[in-house]
Amino acid sequence: MGRPVVHFEVSVKDGEAGRKFYSELFDWKIDFNNPMHYGLVSTEGKEGIGGGIFEAKDGAPTYVTFYVQVDDLQSYLSKAEGLGGKTMMPPTQIQDMGSIALFTDPEGNIIGLFQNAPES
Repeated sequence: MGRPVVHFEVSVKDGEAGRKFYSELFDWKIDFNNPMHYGLVSTEGKEGIGGGIFEAKDGAPTYVTFYVQVDDLQSYLSKAEGLGGKTMMPPTQIQDMGSIALFTDPEGNIIGLFQNAPES
């Protein structure tokens, strides 16, 4: 069975305008009341996946990506590099939720990887 897509992300230059646009367009509930000021998107439905909207920092490019759940971030980054991709962000812990990493495919598309936090 293939690895599931578990999250999407939209990076915008103007966080408030981006949140307003997507919430009004798709009726999304966007909660950015968290320490990272990351707009957590909930469709409040049974279908689809949640995601996030955030403001790009310090002139970083804006992008849209999706995250695929894997069991070992580094092994998938290495596999992507062996297939012509490039690591953009190494494995990085996100609070107690798990860890993420980013790579570009051979055409420059940004793809995210997500690994659940170990169960304690």
